[in-house]
Amino acid sequence: MAKKKSSGKATARLKAPGKASGRGKLADKRKPAKKSGSTARSSKPKDGRLRLQRVMASAGIGSRRECELIIEEGRVEIDGQAVTTLGVKVDPNKQEIYVDAEKLTVQRLQYFILNKPPGILSTSSDPSGRPRVIDLIKTDKRVYNVGRLDQSSEGLILVTNDGELANQLTHPSYGVEKKYHVQVVGIPAAADLRKLEEGVYIAEGLARATKAKFLKRATGGCWLEIVLAEGRNREIRRMLAGIGHKVRTLKRVSIGPLRLGDLPRGAHRALTSAEIKLLKKAPSPEPLKKRRRPVKRKKIKASSKDGEKEKQKSSKQASGKTSSRTAGGKKTVVRGTRKAAPKKGNRGSKNKGKASKKPRRGGFDARPKRGR
Repeated sequence: MAKKKSSGKATARLKAPGKASGRGKLADKRKPAKKSGSTARSSKPKDGRLRLQRVMASAGIGSRRECELIIEEGRVEIDGQAVTTLGVKVDPNKQEIYVDAEKLTVQRLQYFILNKPPGILSTSSDPSGRPRVIDLIKTDKRVYNVGRLDQSSEGLILVTNDGELANQLTHPSYGVEKKYHVQVVGIPAAADLRKLEEGVYIAEGLARATKAKFLKRATGGCWLEIVLAEGRNREIRRMLAGIGHKVRTLKRVSIGPLRLGDLPRGAHRALTSAEIKLLKKAPSPEPLKKRRRPVKRKKIKASSKDGEKEKQKSSKQASGKTSSRTAGGKKTVVRGTRKAAPKKGNRGSKNKGKASKKPRRGGFDARPKRGR
């Protein structure tokens, strides 16, 4: 009976805080804690201080990684003091920041979409003075194009001064897909399209399309749709040349969620706030890790003579080679089945390689006469 009473008290103690109203209170107390934690992790600090590399990237200096390297090299000064350590927080509205002895001014981020026509270069500078992509954008801010299209290609290209977003959209580790419509000479077979997805070897290595499909026929060829998650120099042209098809027209139609639509050739427009939000969500939050190459195992050398002999035997059996020595001491190798080595006395006989039944008189293999 005493045991029952003690067990009853124990259960009563356990059940006391676990009433219907008590559990609800405990659950309600935990939920606000998660919310407060999420607000603490928000990207907008209350004091207005941001990481130095983030302020530099937003000012158009470069990507965050590039800004980190600039900081480590000692090229940044805050209020007259050089900074070489990462993680420093600054208030760009109250503090003076100098990069390479030039004052950093936080400029408003701008985003433009352009339908690049053929013959325009997507580069920041050209000694020959040829027309560039940034020359077509009407703005007084310093902007640059995100990614590149070769001179003969056309289509969608993004122009901005947001260095961080530009790095995330172009680096293959973030997995942002770009879609192209390509007109080729001839009609590739289904096996050729599968080969594009499996991978075609070019100078830099294996180039692989995320997706490749047939769109429609054209005069002397057809239109294909090719999706890439990486960007190498003239990659699509070299991949199609690898399967025997020349490119006539190459046009980029989308970058992630951003579509070219019916924007006229050579025209541009500013992105809407909704398009900017979708673009910032396009890169994967966790960059893809590079695949590690399998480590080649070193062959273990045999420590004893017996081990070497066993290796020689196994290699001979695998290759199907056997060896035998003649009376003269020379080694002959016979492939396939084991056969006796030809004797010197049979060189002049018709059946070469076959031992004669009767030995020739006076030869080295003649039997000596027994004395009577």
